[in-house]
Amino acid sequence: MPALIFAALSTAVVSSLGMLLVPSIAAEMDVPVGTAQWMLTINLLVGAVATPVLGRLSDGPHKKRLLLSSLAVIFMGSVLAALAPNFTVFLIGRALQGLTYAIVPVTIALARRYVPAEKVQVSISSLSVTVATGLGVGYPLTGVIAGLFDFRFAFWFAALFVVTAFVVVLKAIPAGADAQAARTPLDYQGVALLGLGLAGLLLGVSEGASWGWASMWTIAVFIFTAVILTAWVGTGLRKRHPLVNLRVLRNGEVLLANCAAMGLGAALYIGLSISSLVAQAPASTGYGIALPVFWAGFVMFPLSVGSFAANRLVRLLSRRIPLTMLLPIGAGTVMASGTLLWLAHTELWEILVGTLVFGLGMGASYAAMPALIARSVATAELGSSVSFNQVLRTVGSSFGTAIAGAVLAANMAPTRHPTGFGISTTFAIGALLCAAVFAALVFHVMKTHAARQRTGEQTLLSPKLPRR
Repeated sequence: MPALIFAALSTAVVSSLGMLLVPSIAAEMDVPVGTAQWMLTINLLVGAVATPVLGRLSDGPHKKRLLLSSLAVIFMGSVLAALAPNFTVFLIGRALQGLTYAIVPVTIALARRYVPAEKVQVSISSLSVTVATGLGVGYPLTGVIAGLFDFRFAFWFAALFVVTAFVVVLKAIPAGADAQAARTPLDYQGVALLGLGLAGLLLGVSEGASWGWASMWTIAVFIFTAVILTAWVGTGLRKRHPLVNLRVLRNGEVLLANCAAMGLGAALYIGLSISSLVAQAPASTGYGIALPVFWAGFVMFPLSVGSFAANRLVRLLSRRIPLTMLLPIGAGTVMASGTLLWLAHTELWEILVGTLVFGLGMGASYAAMPALIARSVATAELGSSVSFNQVLRTVGSSFGTAIAGAVLAANMAPTRHPTGFGISTTFAIGALLCAAVFAALVFHVMKTHAARQRTGEQTLLSPKLPRR
């Protein structure tokens, strides 16, 4: 477990490199901040496509080999980003780093194989929370390195970190194929359709503001996306071994976890990306805190503290509170954080409190989601099911960065910094997303509770049949 947690934490730290460095990349490579946001979007897009692929492969026999291969690709992406002569090459490196989001399902599959049965649920929750914890750890490290040197050293540090994770996995994880794992063919058609559909969706959301939401190009992209994703769902339901087994969504708890993953993923990246911009923006903007990149990274450290504390708290509460209740509690906490950042984000302490509460809410939510899924699906489908949850979390994050980039691009001041209205509007979108997720979860809990009460009353009122 320590080796798996280190691997997941290392890749989560690598995934945190983009957000804090958006202003630095924009200035260094002479692109607008709205364009620089694509370094986040392309990273998340590749992650959204790679996650179900690696999740499906992790249900197979070669789990350790899969994890090592993924770490090798992430290493190459880090080196390419560090050496990039222009923004295009830099985006290619960031795309290769997108595999960081697919590591968690692979580590969960390995934990399910090697960890004793009584510790599996705790292990899965811990691995899931490393995403939020890694963001909180990665931000200060990125800020210190980029502040002392430049953004390229941050990516060299990421490459070194991935190498250490590679060595740890190579030495600590048992070798050999999983003889009990199913050997099923990969759904290449599903990979192609899902990739095209997600790419079209993100392109439409990202460029809709500049093209015009009612323009022919925007409408055409959304129609294309709907057709492709409909085809993906149709072919997936007909196949015996699809990329993602969509039939498991019929389970209420799995559907609940997946819907929450998408909404909270979007809210998280909206809140964090805009908080990072506010922390580094000059005071002349009216909202900026004017922190140098060295100190701006520490603004996100409370996220790590909150998520780590929430994971510990969830372990205690899960014995007394159903997992279905932990999700709305976590979502409500995230909603409180999103609302706070929307209404108050011009002082440093407001950002710090907001990220701390974000960490608490995300830690509770991320710990509950995979545990809900793990107890609701068969072991053979665990990797695919958990990876699809991660896909929706990543898709939500992609939506968050794409929406933030679109709003900021439409509200840019002559100084090439976002206007105060653009910052507040983006924060408001994140808060409203949190509120929608929270309301849906509370409604589901109330509906489930009422249904159980009716079932109990019918059982009490039904006459007992005489024994024969």
